[in-house]
Amino acid sequence: MKKAYSELSREELLSLREKLGREFVRYKGQNIHLDMSRGKPSIAQLNLSMGMMDVFHSESDLKCEDGTDCRNYGVIDGIPEAKRLLASIAEVPPANIMIFGNSSLNVMYDTIARAYSLGIMGNPPWCRQGRVKFLCPSPGYDRHFKITEEFGIEMITIPMTPVGPDMDMVEEYVNNDPQVKGIWCVPKYSNPQGYSYSDETVRRFAALTPAANDFRIFWDNAYSVHHLYEDRRDTILEILDECEKAGHPHIVYKFTSTSKISFPGSGVSAIATSLANLADIQKRVSVQTIGHDKLNQLRHVRFFRDRYGVEAQMRRHADILRPKFEMVIGSLEEELGGLGIGEWTKPLGGYFISFESLPGCAKAIVGKAAEAGVKMTPAGATFPYGIDPNDTNIRIAPSYPPIDELRTATKIFALCVKMVSIDKLLES
Repeated sequence: MKKAYSELSREELLSLREKLGREFVRYKGQNIHLDMSRGKPSIAQLNLSMGMMDVFHSESDLKCEDGTDCRNYGVIDGIPEAKRLLASIAEVPPANIMIFGNSSLNVMYDTIARAYSLGIMGNPPWCRQGRVKFLCPSPGYDRHFKITEEFGIEMITIPMTPVGPDMDMVEEYVNNDPQVKGIWCVPKYSNPQGYSYSDETVRRFAALTPAANDFRIFWDNAYSVHHLYEDRRDTILEILDECEKAGHPHIVYKFTSTSKISFPGSGVSAIATSLANLADIQKRVSVQTIGHDKLNQLRHVRFFRDRYGVEAQMRRHADILRPKFEMVIGSLEEELGGLGIGEWTKPLGGYFISFESLPGCAKAIVGKAAEAGVKMTPAGATFPYGIDPNDTNIRIAPSYPPIDELRTATKIFALCVKMVSIDKLLES
């Protein structure tokens, strides 16, 4: 039975710290270079989509089902078969979806930029409305926060729970403050905790009565089909449907893409929303482009064919990812379980594991790991402005390294958690 570090005497902590320090020096001497900083698919995962390179050749018929030549200009909202495919992933009718380029992050950035400079559905641009605000469930996705920070939008931290954001706080801000213009959401297998919103949470989102006419929920459905287990899948209610039922059909933008289904840098992205929102978006986007890459849309459709083809692909992804997640979680349990110096999530899907250290230790742990050659996401990145008020959250990304490297990186990480935690306990 392990003894919690808080129960050890000062002498025992000092002795253990010396022993761990010798182990740390050994790792430093190995000149290790390991990267757990971002949720990139591994080479093995990228190889799953190489057949897409064989879909087209110089004699291929490059017309889509309505006769449009995909080599040419036009079709601002996407070819019909691509709309059906992405709609099936997003769980919405094809009429409610618009296809974009390779990156849903780019679509989210442009959506914020349009709202900021041009306004939403006839409302004044955000840039003319004083200090506008955005709600940021945290820990959350650092790239979301960078977008709103880029435009000088005030970001308000909303605590995350295992069933979604603190909805009492969300309702208080959204329903009463007209300067609150949006909220970032990763509703399924959230980044970084791997939480999925409960039915009650989704219904409370749909029932919001915003004080601002131009408030929108930015619903980033990044991990909608990214399950790790066939027999244990998180499911969430479909937000557009719930908003329609609640009588608020226009308050949500739902984003999706194939970025971690096919090739991250060469996927297909989309936005799903009400028909009125789509008309507003298409009016603006038609000034920006004559149409997105229809050849890539057609390539994806011919490779995956339909939702069933996507699901088969995701089972292959899961077979690669699952052992990595299980190894990291098992190693953390073996190294740190019972010591009282950290907690971590055990997600059923997505790309991340969230680690909570003792208060005031996260930055030191990440820094110590870097000394030993393990690169991690900067501590604080999962909060607005990169400031974790308790300095506890660390995002672990198991997807990219080979499993042997990942095992070493996890052992080094656990060692750093032990050393920094002892230092913190000795201070107090």
